[in-house]
Amino acid sequence: MSRSSSLRLLLAQPALREGVRDMRAVSLGIAAWGLVTGVAMVKSGLGLGLALTISVFVFAGSAQLAALPLIAAGAPLWLILVTAFCVNLRFVVFSAQMRPYFESLARPKRLLCGYLIGDLNQVLMIRRHPHPTGDPEQVQYFLGVSLTNWLAWQTASILGILLAQWIPGSWGLAFAGTLALLGIVLSLLADRTIAAVIVVASACSALLFWLPLKLNLVVAIVCALAAGMAWDGWTARRLGSPDGRGLVGGSNS
Repeated sequence: MSRSSSLRLLLAQPALREGVRDMRAVSLGIAAWGLVTGVAMVKSGLGLGLALTISVFVFAGSAQLAALPLIAAGAPLWLILVTAFCVNLRFVVFSAQMRPYFESLARPKRLLCGYLIGDLNQVLMIRRHPHPTGDPEQVQYFLGVSLTNWLAWQTASILGILLAQWIPGSWGLAFAGTLALLGIVLSLLADRTIAAVIVVASACSALLFWLPLKLNLVVAIVCALAAGMAWDGWTARRLGSPDGRGLVGGSNS
């Protein structure tokens, strides 16, 4: 079977189309944030070619935005790399969580899936398929949400890069993009762990705003990761307690 035939067959799969529909509901917010990131890269002094390269190959909006103030301020390379690393630490957890879904795929396909993993498509995937079964429909659904997410982000980001010089700062795109992203995050709020992480990250970022070079973001991320792991550990101990009582049972009482 030719590649074009395989692609048409994949696009015709109901599971993939379901993923497209689910991600399409939040793609407007993704596009708004992508537009903000594209504009921010050019406004920070990056050249057109470098900005386009970062958008396509890095594909990590939070890391891009965290690194931009450091680049503009002339921060040392090690600090920029450490900041981006800290911001993207969550993808280590995401990759470990998604491994059972993709372990039967060939390495090139696993690499493609790893590249496409993002915050929102990760949430939608786990919500729709909480347990990996090896069913090809799970991978098809993931591709549906992920490709829709990628197209929404890249289209808006590249548009922002190309039009940045004609978009004045008075339009308040950053604030609008933040509101759009906040609305998406709150709509996907699923459990107490996520709520705790959001509260800790927001509080630390606000309380430490006086730190130079936007280091409050790095500290907030580290604190949020620690809070999330501590909460998960405490939850696991409660669920495994001898009296059989745990958070799940307690929340229903």
